[in-house]
Formats: sequence, C-alpha cells, structure tokens
Amino acid sequence: QVQLVESGGGLVQPGGSLRLSCAASGNIFSIPVMGWYRQAPGKQRELVATITSAGRTNSADSIKGRFTISSDNAQNTAYLQMNSLKPEDTAVYYCYAEICSDYLCSARYAYWGQGTQVTVSS
Repeated sequence: QVQLVESGGGLVQPGGSLRLSCAASGNIFSIPVMGWYRQAPGKQRELVATITSAGRTNSADSIKGRFTISSDNAQNTAYLQMNSLKPEDTAVYYCYAEICSDYLCSARYAYWGQGTQVTVSS
C-alpha cells in the first residue's frame, strides 16, 4: 500500500507565502509523476502543477510566476512553494502521484493525499 502525506497548509495573509510538502511512502518502485491539485468550495478539483521524475514541470496559468513545484526523488517527496498568495488561492490542496507497480513500470497507479487546507485572508 502507498500513502501520500501532505503538510504545510494554513492561514496566510494576501501576499504571503506557504510551502507544501508531500511525502510518499509504502510499496514504491518509482514515481514518474507527482503533483498538486486544488479544490475550492463549490468548484471542481483543478490542476495546480505537476513534475516528472526527470524534472519536467507543468502548471496552471493562474499560478505561473508565483508557485514553484520541486521534488526530491530520493526522498519520494514533492514540494509546492507558493508566493504572492491571493484570496482566490484559497482551497484544499491535494497531493497526487503516479506510482509504478514494478521495476519495469508495466502499470501506473494514481494516489491522492488527504488534502491540506490553504486559506488566504486578511
């Protein structure tokens, strides 16, 4: 079994910063992709950013220039550095990972963390 454990959420004023962490543990062969999604009240879950094991990133237009995704492959951990936070960034942030089922990565399985609340308010 695989677990994704997030940390780092909280309450911050507009213009402030937070850093989210997501640590994967369990029966892991390799992690081709890790990332972050978010869901605001009354809205659908949306992509924030993803990063591959090779370091290739993809991110939503709404966070470009403000958020940075990174990872430590040896620690099976992904990070989301969030700067210049806005009230519209308020949401539950979910860690996401695609994890290989074996050394050949013949199949990938998607896992989600439990979510961490980020609230941007004065």
